[in-house]
Amino acid sequence: MDSYEVLRRPIITEKNIALQGQNKYAFEVAEGANKRQVKEAVERAFNVKVVSVNVITVHGKTKRMGRHQVRTSPWKKALVTLGEGQKIQFFEGV
Repeated sequence: MDSYEVLRRPIITEKNIALQGQNKYAFEVAEGANKRQVKEAVERAFNVKVVSVNVITVHGKTKRMGRHQVRTSPWKKALVTLGEGQKIQFFEGV
């Protein structure tokens, strides 16, 4: 898998913005991506040094649409911790 296919989008929520103070950033990643691939993709895309990566599988939720029940798709989330003094400029000012 190419490193540019690994990262899907950044996840910007109140909780993740609070984690930026601890040098932690959240991304939605490809289903088949592992920790090593996520680390290489973030380092290549943002020119930073990654210390650790935690990968979480977010299960789909059951939702109601009228009288039908549908299930949203599961997806994979990566929580990336950067080294001291490292920042991703993409997230600044959000």
